Amino acid sequence: MFKITRDAIIIWFRNRFPVDTLARHLKTKQVPQHRHSIWYYFGGLTLFFFIVQFVTGILLMFYYRPTPDHAYESILFIMHEVRFGWVIRSIHSWAANLMIATLFIHLISVFYMQAYRPPRELMWISGVILLGLVLGFGFTGYLLPWDEMAFYATQIGTEIPRSIPVIGESIMILLRGGREIGSATLTRMYALHVVVLPLITLFLVGLHLFLNQYYGVSRPVKVKKKKEPIKFFPNFMLRDIRAWLGAMLVLLSIAMLSPWGLGEEADLLKPAPEGIKPEWYFLPLYQTLKIVPSRIWYFDGEALVNIIFLLGGLLLVALPFIDRKSRNDENNMFIKIIGTIVLIYLIILTIIAYID
Repeated sequence: MFKITRDAIIIWFRNRFPVDTLARHLKTKQVPQHRHSIWYYFGGLTLFFFIVQFVTGILLMFYYRPTPDHAYESILFIMHEVRFGWVIRSIHSWAANLMIATLFIHLISVFYMQAYRPPRELMWISGVILLGLVLGFGFTGYLLPWDEMAFYATQIGTEIPRSIPVIGESIMILLRGGREIGSATLTRMYALHVVVLPLITLFLVGLHLFLNQYYGVSRPVKVKKKKEPIKFFPNFMLRDIRAWLGAMLVLLSIAMLSPWGLGEEADLLKPAPEGIKPEWYFLPLYQTLKIVPSRIWYFDGEALVNIIFLLGGLLLVALPFIDRKSRNDENNMFIKIIGTIVLIYLIILTIIAYID
């Protein structure tokens, strides 16, 4: 008679899954040590906040009802009736902002280390696309509470693409499910937020992690090897876990000390309240649209801003093919200067938008 033992289960599993190969790879993988090593942790922190988003999002789905008649009440029910519901919602909302912040920092650090150069082009491209998807999560999730600020901010946000020539009107109708914000808009945002974007994101996160394991951790250009690299497993992994625990402590503290609020329920008949602004990660576009005149020579100012930001995103994706120097070449100072100017512009516009 066949006897099931622990050893038999381990042998069965090891024969069907390459555990030994994976363990050997992790033990041989090394992480460079230098004065910029701290930036390596932000990729892992972004992954941590994404996992938190995924888990808390599933918990919220059990109680959320994506219709204009019930969305607001379901959020109130989660916050006041579900045990620890207010904490879960607050963690979900704050983790979204921290995920976007750490992803921005990770992307900026990769840019300045010029780690997008061959053979890591696909890592960079997948990372930039993931940034776009994460911003999509922020945009689609903003309407779901169906409160005043969310409703009118989404109305303004979906109106922005309208000025793009030829396709602008179609994009607006596609996002809204019609010409006005309504039940179709909420349904579409919910479907994008919990089905479409997560499926694409999971695939790209898997691809990004695979490429990271395959190519290893990049050393910045012109940084000399002064310290011996450390093993990824267990040395760097333990440090990564410590960073995750620290991030969890910070997230729990913010979520409990400053719970994510909820405004008044959206009323389609009321005028938009004053001072409506998008989330901080959309403020540069919002403020640029405010300061640019309606007409620039023969061009529509709003359409021109949208096209410039769109082209900027495409140039970011194409960066590895623009900067064709190999990893061992000198720094491309022209690329860095342009990137620094753009970064300063985005920061200044964000600050102005907050003060304004």
